[in-house]
Amino acid sequence: MAARHTASLLAGLLVLLHTWGAWAAVEVNMKDKVEVYLGETAQITCMYTSEDGIGGTIIKWFYVTRSGGEQEIYHYDSIKRDATKNTPYSNRISVNVTVGEVVLTISDVQVEDNVEFICLVKGLTEDMKGKTKLRVFAKPKPPTIRGAQTGISVNEADLSLIGTCEVKNGYPKPNITWYKNNNPLRSTPNVVDVKSSVTQSSGLYLVSSELKLKVEKEDKNALFYCEATYFVPGIAKMMETPPINITVLYPSTAVNIWVESPKGKIKEGDSVELHCRGNGNSPSMFSIRHTKSEAGWDVDTLVLENVTRLHSGTYQCTQTDMDTFEELSDNTTVFINYLDPVVLTPSEAVGDHGKDITITCNALSSLPTETTWFKNGQKVGKGHSLTLKDATFDSAGTYVCMVSVPEIKGMETSSSLRVHVKGPPEIKEEALNEIETFEKTVDLSCHVRGYPTPRITWSTSDGKLIKAASETETEVGAKSVVSVPVDSDSSVFCNASNELGTDGVTFNIKAKIPIHTTTPATTTTTIPKAPVKTETPTTSKKTKTESKGVIIAVIIICILLLAILGSVLYFLYKKGKICNRSGKQDITREKSSRDNIVVEMKSDNTEEAILLGVNGDKQPPGDQ
Repeated sequence: MAARHTASLLAGLLVLLHTWGAWAAVEVNMKDKVEVYLGETAQITCMYTSEDGIGGTIIKWFYVTRSGGEQEIYHYDSIKRDATKNTPYSNRISVNVTVGEVVLTISDVQVEDNVEFICLVKGLTEDMKGKTKLRVFAKPKPPTIRGAQTGISVNEADLSLIGTCEVKNGYPKPNITWYKNNNPLRSTPNVVDVKSSVTQSSGLYLVSSELKLKVEKEDKNALFYCEATYFVPGIAKMMETPPINITVLYPSTAVNIWVESPKGKIKEGDSVELHCRGNGNSPSMFSIRHTKSEAGWDVDTLVLENVTRLHSGTYQCTQTDMDTFEELSDNTTVFINYLDPVVLTPSEAVGDHGKDITITCNALSSLPTETTWFKNGQKVGKGHSLTLKDATFDSAGTYVCMVSVPEIKGMETSSSLRVHVKGPPEIKEEALNEIETFEKTVDLSCHVRGYPTPRITWSTSDGKLIKAASETETEVGAKSVVSVPVDSDSSVFCNASNELGTDGVTFNIKAKIPIHTTTPATTTTTIPKAPVKTETPTTSKKTKTESKGVIIAVIIICILLLAILGSVLYFLYKKGKICNRSGKQDITREKSSRDNIVVEMKSDNTEEAILLGVNGDKQPPGDQ
């Protein structure tokens, strides 16, 4: 019994050893998956061991079809080594076989290559398979989002479309998740509804997702965006869209009307802008009404140009909701400040010389005012009344009263009046003993102060009246200008008179005649006995220039005449015509006396002549 049991055990051990040897004849090892981007090249490696050697081994490659079948794409043995014809991989694969390793290379990987590939290794007695899943990836384009184009009312009974999100050209299929204020949204009955749709084009996926929800007033500031999750070799990634905001329409619970401009107090002439707004944003109709005048405008912004005090009063704004037709109203009071024109008393003031003159200025206003007085641009007083103490002619003139409202910049008004001081004429010009002039005419002016306005007359010493060239009335009197011809010495009188007295002034005019110096055309040069000072008028520059030219011409002529005279004397001397003695002694004496050239120098104030020799010596009168 024991022997039989031992024999059976040995027989089983031999069978087990034989079976283990058969299993170990061929072994195949492959990766579970190989991941690659669309369009790239994929390499699938099949590691094997076989006791039959490479010459006794057959290697085949298959891929699993969509229906689940296996399609051979490559055959390798000692005789045949090529790709199977008429398959999707006939022209895109190559196989490299070495001892213990077979590498299948697939070029230009497509979405359809996302299948399982089988490596079959057959020995003489056994065969073995290995499988690898080829996973193909395509990165999608960035997701896009489009929000609702119209406002969404909180009164909508159904869920409202918030937006649509799309992601294109991805593989495998991307996933889309919606977010509201960074919180993911999931479908919830009657609150949130997320629906997605998937389409394929050229094997790539386009995923579109719509978000609908029940809108509340708080959603007016909410930010919505979507996130696309996609896969790449070895990892999952995500991309987000920019956030969007939707327009939430909700009814107002209150309305408000206010003055937008100007800020602060309003004055006549301003432009006033009134605004009316509710705290909701549902479709509404607005109207603004002036309760005092019953004028109305169907607007939410009212501009009143160049307002007056008549625009003061209460303005009421009414808002009507177009969905519920409920009305809300509010009102505001507008006051237009005013400043009436200046009233001056008296309108024209006349006072006596040496007496006080008082003028007053008032302007009715809705606000406190300040009054300032000016004369000739200079400030002369403040307050509603201005008193001119002991008035003189200097007190007369135009006074400006300006009334302003300190609380409102630019709110002011002004007016002016003339102040006259009664008194006899007073001529400003003093009497002039003499006016010297080279001009043919002279302009004389007479400034006269006094009131009533003096009458000015002009006359000459022989009683002849002269007509004034111009007459003007000034603030303190009058001014007259006369043009007088100057042909001889004369006197001109300016006389001014009014009902209170007279005044006059005399102008003595002395005519000055320009003196021109002339040079006689003789062979003698006139030399003054003593320097004589002559006054040459500034207007005789041309005459001076001409006189200098004449003098130069005369000097040149004299030199020529002297040269001719010398030549004649020399000729006569040679002929012996001018010698009464003979010999050297006579010749010497003549040179010292008779042959001397005489030059006569004369003064403008004397006829005395001085004879000079050629050598400059003075000659006695008897030798002339």
